[in-house]
Parts: sequence; structure tokens; C-alpha cells
Amino acid sequence: MYRRNYLYINGENQERIKNFHILIGGCGLGSVIAECALRLGFENICIVDGDKVELSNLNRQNYVRADIGKFKVEALKDRLLQINQEARIEAIPEFLTTENITDYLDNGFDVAINTIDFTSDIPFLFDEICCKADIPVLHPLNLGWGGGVIVIDQHSKKLNELQPDYIGFELCMAQHILKELKQMGRTPDYLSDILKKYSRIKKQSVSPPQLSVGSFLVASICATLLYELCLKKSVKTFPEIYFDVVW
Repeated sequence: MYRRNYLYINGENQERIKNFHILIGGCGLGSVIAECALRLGFENICIVDGDKVELSNLNRQNYVRADIGKFKVEALKDRLLQINQEARIEAIPEFLTTENITDYLDNGFDVAINTIDFTSDIPFLFDEICCKADIPVLHPLNLGWGGGVIVIDQHSKKLNELQPDYIGFELCMAQHILKELKQMGRTPDYLSDILKKYSRIKKQSVSPPQLSVGSFLVASICATLLYELCLKKSVKTFPEIYFDVVW
């Protein structure tokens, strides 16, 4: 099914990415990343999330109305297998916790994608365990009209150096990306304004705004990074960033 990848991906590399093992923690933004990776040729994907599909997910996540009420991992697995029935998709309908996270991460993965909500310290623990096992971690962030990705590995700085507290950490990550973009001289006009408005919202229960555009941009960046990591190419690590925007 990947014959139209020719010229971009040769046969040898197509086989290499097919056997590259990916773990996705969190199947919100992770759901879009999973499909982009699968369509590129990554066929070994483990997805872990105890959340269920809600109506509010449909503006940016890889689900449809018929999926509402289902476990995200089960709905996503069904969709991925409809694309490629030979793919090896493992779906675990559980939230990662301090009690089970080591068991799930100790399965020989080549790379991990951390899209776990910052409602606890679990995203930090996820990174810590992966880095000890020499598993690079991708941290994607939907920024509306744009998207950013931060790569963490055993040699890079760690995300909790930005802020040790998980509360409001998505905003902290976004502010770091904005700072890096300013240093690069490529600040999107919309982003500064959005972050200022969101930072004035004091209620911790208010989730950050996200668009489908950001989800697809982030998925493209992540799929490209997965390809680069599979081929043992050098990638930028935190505090450096990857970012793309529609204008």
C-alpha cells in the first residue's frame, strides 16, 4: 500500500520504519499522529489511554460521532486497522499511573510520543522512565494555526526545568516555543496575542484552545521526526524546537 511513497522513501527504509516500534501515551492529539505515522508506513504502534471519546474532541481529534462514548484507543485501533489491516496495533484502555507506567514502558519501544494531559506529574514521569531506557520522547503541542514539537532524550534538558509544577504546563510549553521563535526571528503574529489572552484565564479547569489545523501540522512534524529517528539521523532536542504554521 506504500508504493506511492517511492522517490521519497526507498524500499529498504520502508521496511525499516515498518519494524520501528512506537508508543503513544494519550490518544487525543496522539490519535492524529498515529494515523499520519501509519500512512507513512509505521506499522508497530502501541496506544495507551483510559479516556473515552466526547463530542468536544471532534473539532481536532481523529474520531467521529459514532465513536462518542467508546474508549479512544479502541476507536482509534479500529480506524487504523481499516487503513492497514496488517498493522500491529496494540490498544490499552487504561490511564498511565505511577503504579503501571513502568510496566507499559518496559516493552522495547524505539520511540515514545507523550500527549498525556498535564493534570498530574505523569507526563514528567513518562519522560524520566523513557530517558533512562534510552527511548527518545516527542512532545507535540497544538497551537491553533500552528504546531510545535519538542524532543527529549537522555542527553537533552528535561521539560520540568521549564517549570516543576504540572499545573498550567501547556501554557509554559507554548511560551517557551514562542520565546524560541522570537530568537529565530519568525514569530507568528497570532500566537503572542492568543497566549496573552489565555494566560488571563485564571481557572485551572479551562483547557487550552486547539484547532484541527494545529493537530495536522503537529502530526506531520512528528511523522517526519519518527522517520528521522528510525534512520538514526540527528534531530534537534530540547530546548530547541520544531514548529510549523499555515502562514
